[in-house]
Amino acid sequence: MAKVPTKKPKTDLLIGGAGFAGLALAVALRQGLGDTFSVTVVDPALAAASSKDPRATAIAAAARRLFEAIGVWEAVADRSQPILDMVVTDSKLDDVVRPTFLTFGGEVEEGEPFAHMIENRHLIDALVAKAKELGVDLRAGAITGFTHASNAIDVALNDGATISARLLVGADGARSVIRETAGIASHGWDYDQSAIVTTVGHERDHDGRAEEHFLPAGPFAILPLTGKRVSIVWTETKAEAERVVALPDDEFHAELEKRFGLHLGDIEVIGPRRAFPLGLFTAREFTAERLALVGDAAHIIHPIAGQGLNMGLRDIAALAESISDAARLGLDIGAPDVLERYQRWRRFDTMTMGVATDGLNRLFSNSNDALRLARDIGLGVVERLPALKKVFIREAAGFTGDVPKLLKGQAL
Repeated sequence: MAKVPTKKPKTDLLIGGAGFAGLALAVALRQGLGDTFSVTVVDPALAAASSKDPRATAIAAAARRLFEAIGVWEAVADRSQPILDMVVTDSKLDDVVRPTFLTFGGEVEEGEPFAHMIENRHLIDALVAKAKELGVDLRAGAITGFTHASNAIDVALNDGATISARLLVGADGARSVIRETAGIASHGWDYDQSAIVTTVGHERDHDGRAEEHFLPAGPFAILPLTGKRVSIVWTETKAEAERVVALPDDEFHAELEKRFGLHLGDIEVIGPRRAFPLGLFTAREFTAERLALVGDAAHIIHPIAGQGLNMGLRDIAALAESISDAARLGLDIGAPDVLERYQRWRRFDTMTMGVATDGLNRLFSNSNDALRLARDIGLGVVERLPALKKVFIREAAGFTGDVPKLLKGQAL
């Protein structure tokens, strides 16, 4: 008897990667298009009962509106810390005094902070819970390859299964297997820098203040968390970061205190310390046949402006709107014109932010006295122009340019 061929399961949208971008896209589209629109998310991390990500992230006001729009923010609001103001200094490491050159008020609109700090694990867990509530198919596994079929893309998983989708989204990070399998080149360069990330407890209240100290090796950011805790993003050369992370606890504390200062009283490292290499990379294309890239799979920028994750959320807001508009018109969500709309929407903004963060890093991460004088004069000028500071705040909050509906807090 002839063997009956196994019928491949089908889904409208298959997302590789269950980070912020992948899960937010899944939730937004299930909410916007309802039960008739099927979404599958595949990631090995989904095997864990809860997220173990020790990092924290600055969520810009526009991104917070997105999470409000998809019904996730209320689950984490009490675990988030609003950034109520920010100060910027520029000095050498051994300078006795670090003069403040620039300050920002924390509100982008009355009663609305321009950003919140939140620990990644809380937000990931809330997104997973919402995805399950909405009936998103969550699979613990990995995508190993894909082939194109008639009006579909057949995606192979590491458990031997194959799922047929109308569109595949690569949200699988900087080392995206989906991007590499599609043959999409990524252009850019590594910086000779790494970011040391950890959580620090302290004696005095931080009052919601964020601090960015520009030091010759790179920025040292103190970002407030709930309680008497802050997240540290500490930039050093790769070799120095590797050395510092490997130090015994007391020596690490001494290096940290030298940069942190004593304004918050005694400090204590209360989280794991890790170093992440930094670079600037942009995919040559954000789309291919029945495929779209979002987040770190599409672009990596320097964390100097705290915009990396927020750029990824801008991606998914634009892609979600492009897909939902096409679906409501009965059009093929994987058609070239739908994907080209997304790519046009995001390409310029991504390139602009990449150039801006690269320029800032080169301007501030050095010990050239002439450059230091020039940038300090520039910071002083901005400090005296409230209208210009407001423009910078709105840019950091994500409210400039062609803003998608979700980033305005509007449903799809």
